[in-house]
Amino acid sequence: MKQEAFRKRRILALFLPYLESERITKKYAYAPDARLPAPFALIEKIKGTMLLMAVDREATYLGLGPGMKLADARARVPDLKVFDHDVLADAALLDRLADACLRYTPMVSVSPPRTLLLDISGCAHFFASETALAQDAEDRFDQAGFSLSWALAGTPDAAIALAHHGLREGAEAQLPVSALAMDDKTHRALERAGLYHIGDLAERPRAALVARFGSLLALRLDRIMGIEDRPIDPIRKLANVTTERRFAEPLTHVDFAVSCLEELFVEAARQLEERGQGARMVHMMLFRCDGDIARLAIETAPATRDPALFKRLLKERIEALNDPLNPGFGYDLIRLSIVATDALEVEQYRLEGGEDKQGNQAALISQLSVRLGRTQVQHFMPADSHIPEQGLLALPALDSGPPREWDKPKAGEPPLRPLHMFDPPQHIQVLAEVPDGPPYRFTWRRKVHRVSRYEGPERIASEWWQRRDGQQAGKGGLTRDYYRVEDIRGRRYWLFRHGLYGSEKASPDWYIHGLFA
Repeated sequence: MKQEAFRKRRILALFLPYLESERITKKYAYAPDARLPAPFALIEKIKGTMLLMAVDREATYLGLGPGMKLADARARVPDLKVFDHDVLADAALLDRLADACLRYTPMVSVSPPRTLLLDISGCAHFFASETALAQDAEDRFDQAGFSLSWALAGTPDAAIALAHHGLREGAEAQLPVSALAMDDKTHRALERAGLYHIGDLAERPRAALVARFGSLLALRLDRIMGIEDRPIDPIRKLANVTTERRFAEPLTHVDFAVSCLEELFVEAARQLEERGQGARMVHMMLFRCDGDIARLAIETAPATRDPALFKRLLKERIEALNDPLNPGFGYDLIRLSIVATDALEVEQYRLEGGEDKQGNQAALISQLSVRLGRTQVQHFMPADSHIPEQGLLALPALDSGPPREWDKPKAGEPPLRPLHMFDPPQHIQVLAEVPDGPPYRFTWRRKVHRVSRYEGPERIASEWWQRRDGQQAGKGGLTRDYYRVEDIRGRRYWLFRHGLYGSEKASPDWYIHGLFA
């Protein structure tokens, strides 16, 4: 890809050199009567040796650094304090900081272990310049207690390399060859050849570099110099429609924030109406001045553009929060994103009016799902399986797809399936006149039932991909012969013999699977 093709793309790299140690510092800052020792390091045992994985700023000034053996470090600094290196905690912290950067752009990516990438192309209009945006990010990180080094470039690799070496925009040629992140052998070979900076390499023919050091070095060189680009993987899926409000004076009242969200939904609904779409899933983010983010999400059964329904669902969501919304010093940015949509055309009622019963039902399902949880309100859908207990699915009502027809018995005929089914089927003792014949008498729950009438068998084979050796009842593997039986008291049951006598099983078991009304 040529440089002119992505000249307008602007990548901001945020490098946190002391992320691990500053996480420990913040942890101790909130502990009562706790004093953080300095200097300190985070260690991990690798191949039987304790190594320093990260150090704080004071330890850096004393000559300590990652990769050093703990014994050597304590020889230099006897009072060095150590903590266990927690990779998962550091990754979680980096993810939270990435979320906080969503205030600048929706294109935020994580480059472990200490770097964030922001594609701020076209996003600097809220600030005086791109540099002002980067400076605002640095100020916010500093207020939160994190050291930060930033750089601007046209490609992610160039921005990362500049930020890691404390350089800013346009200084790619001054970078050392170590910015290529090649192996130590390649770095030593480059230095022996008198190539100490990226600018020295950029002047050399690419064919000669590839022949001497391989194509990987040429690729990384082109990415740093802005000749080759690569995409970034954002941490959040880009929304179909996004509306937001920024405030010079932060909102300190929850009611005002809720009113703002309702206005943002109305704006988003207008855009959806132009596309003939409705919202299925709405995500809301309320950014506080101190960097904290409150998240709200609403999901509806059908697509909707109804502001009144959104208002009711938003009220239900806020009331269902475990931790109430706390604006603190105020929200300075509120964003509403439509992340899932469906087609929704304008519905025309008759002139004499009418009632939208289907819409009322969908609104009720949405409101109950928001209040109780999306998995607590379910509906049944027919499944494409001839196994009785797998013939239907209980799905969240919000996931309702196009309606499907259920199999209906013929008029005047008794039902083929009972209304009440046991899951799993219950084992019974059966006496039959012949081993592969219908049941004559069965014992269930310590009570003996004599069969007066029966109908069957209805043979249901297992799925061909199921095993046929020792499967439990109701889980496939053996053929089932179902009988609809009635005992001498007029009660009707649904029984089956699990396994064909002789060919599949020497002594098949019997089970009761359901009760007819």
